[in-house]
Amino acid sequence: MTSSDDELQQLLLTLSTQFRERLENELPELRALAQQLLLTNDAAVQQLILQGMREQLHKLAGAAGTFGYSDLGAQARALELSSAELLSTSTEAQLQAHAQALQLFSQQDCIPQANVCSGPSTAPHTNNSSEVNRRIYILEPNQQLGENLHSTLQNFGYATEHFRTSAALQAAVNRQLPDALIIDSHLDEENPDGLAFIRELAAQLPLPLPLLVISQQQDFDTRLRAVRVGVAGFFAKPVNFSALEGRLDNIFVQQRGEPYRVLIIDDDLELSKRYRLVLNNAGMQIETLSQPQNIDEVMHRFNPEVVLLDVHMPLCSGPELAQIIRFNDAWLRVPIIYLSAESDISNQIKALLKAGDDFVTKPISDNALVASVFARAQRARLLSTALSRDSLTGLLKHADIKEQIAIEVERTARRGSSACVVMLDLDNFKQVNDRYGHAIGDNVIRALSNLLRQRLRRIDSLGRYGGEEFTVVLPDCKLAQAKNILDEIRQRFAELPFMAHDTSFNVTFSAGIAQSNSQSNANQLIELADQAMYAAKKAGRNQVLCSPA
Repeated sequence: MTSSDDELQQLLLTLSTQFRERLENELPELRALAQQLLLTNDAAVQQLILQGMREQLHKLAGAAGTFGYSDLGAQARALELSSAELLSTSTEAQLQAHAQALQLFSQQDCIPQANVCSGPSTAPHTNNSSEVNRRIYILEPNQQLGENLHSTLQNFGYATEHFRTSAALQAAVNRQLPDALIIDSHLDEENPDGLAFIRELAAQLPLPLPLLVISQQQDFDTRLRAVRVGVAGFFAKPVNFSALEGRLDNIFVQQRGEPYRVLIIDDDLELSKRYRLVLNNAGMQIETLSQPQNIDEVMHRFNPEVVLLDVHMPLCSGPELAQIIRFNDAWLRVPIIYLSAESDISNQIKALLKAGDDFVTKPISDNALVASVFARAQRARLLSTALSRDSLTGLLKHADIKEQIAIEVERTARRGSSACVVMLDLDNFKQVNDRYGHAIGDNVIRALSNLLRQRLRRIDSLGRYGGEEFTVVLPDCKLAQAKNILDEIRQRFAELPFMAHDTSFNVTFSAGIAQSNSQSNANQLIELADQAMYAAKKAGRNQVLCSPA
């Protein structure tokens, strides 16, 4: 790590510590407001308390993401919106539920450590806590089905609890809100109609929760009722466990979407700060640049999804810099938005024809700025994902994972550390396709990709190398660590039940691991990991072997 990296990390750590201290003061204040709301019946006082809550939550929601507390910021934002709604109209029950939700939010045992993304990662190899700690409540009166769901989702890293009665689930929800609910459409004698129970339960919740339904009935009317009570997933019995987990994973992926990366290039420093503040507050990650000659270094390091570019700058014009950006094929997909006081339509067209995608004139309102940047960033990410990700699994494609291996090998060599490359292949997968069909085979492939994504870190790279073969890149990881991690995933995967034509079956995989050194290159590591994987196949399958080199 360079001295500039050290300085950056220290600055980020200092800012994070200051914000953490602020949280330690603000969360008790929010808890006190929640307690006041629970104790008063005076409507005027309730309005004053709600207004105070809203203002404090608004500030917290705007700042938390900037300092790496994205989950905390999202929770604060949702509670802020709830406070705003209750200011206009509310019942006593809604106020009580809102106060209880705020108490849960502010009574966290431990404020999460900020996730500092800049600079090299030196974090230990641990599971992604945001996925591992997802709490799922299952309401299923059938003991065997409920326990199967419970154990399967635990293998994927979820914290699950199984309840057989609606009363038991209601009591658990009152104690602690889950991250998602899975409920059978037919419950106990007290509440036989699961969808009606869902409607009543949803009305009591302070925040909307992902709701998944299991049902013996598959008719149109039942599914329509499910949609109308806010269900996010509907699964017929016998339940396809891998499909159900895949829906949960998709829901949580959408919730934790990484902030859009926006590069602002403008020689007006005060204006850049203003734009940065506005876009940061909208949940985007911003980098500013006032010296155009540094464009290559910033583009490589920051990898922006949108460039906001001033037209008139002293060293070079915006269109000239845009053309320099377009010289690099890797940046052809990055949208360039000119942001300028230039109002002459002919000049705007000339700038766009040279290189650029949109032209926004100054002054621009905060809402218009956010809307313009968000729309472009969203389209850019969708396009990038479509081009680089496998459509079945959402993992990197063959060429992209190979490129990521090369990047990580070079990075670890510069820092004097090591990375591990894993080649992984499903055992006897042709028999699965031949016996159960390719649709079931696709479910197996999706389940393995989801399990890998759940059990590995965000800094790890995952790719579908081809067919039923996967590749994993583990930065800052030793061979023994990698083997322990892959062995745990292997054991979890072997326990997952797959359903086909009322038949349950299991699948295993074999894997090989190679560790980089100062002389390694990407192709050598892939070959060594591949050899180790085939050695695992020859040794009997369902095992992980390490390359001796």
